[in-house]
Amino acid sequence: MARESWTIPGILTVMGTEELRDAALTLPIEERARLARDLLCSLDGPADPDVDDAWITEIEKRARELADGSVEPVNWEAARERIANRLRERRR
Repeated sequence: MARESWTIPGILTVMGTEELRDAALTLPIEERARLARDLLCSLDGPADPDVDDAWITEIEKRARELADGSVEPVNWEAARERIANRLRERRR
């Protein structure tokens, strides 16, 4: 539900959601991109303090697996095709 705009004369004007969207769409592309990023980030909530350590652990594990030959790398085209096929199967 969109909020309606209202004004306190000489002090403040509050835009409704649709007016705000319309105004944002008139911004230059760089400013719209920054606004979009900020809005999306505001939906994420606080960052997990352990995420960096978890990613480092995962990257080190994957590097070890590549080095010791326990996994075989897949080129991007093959991986993309496999992903697309799985998505098509799920949609059936």
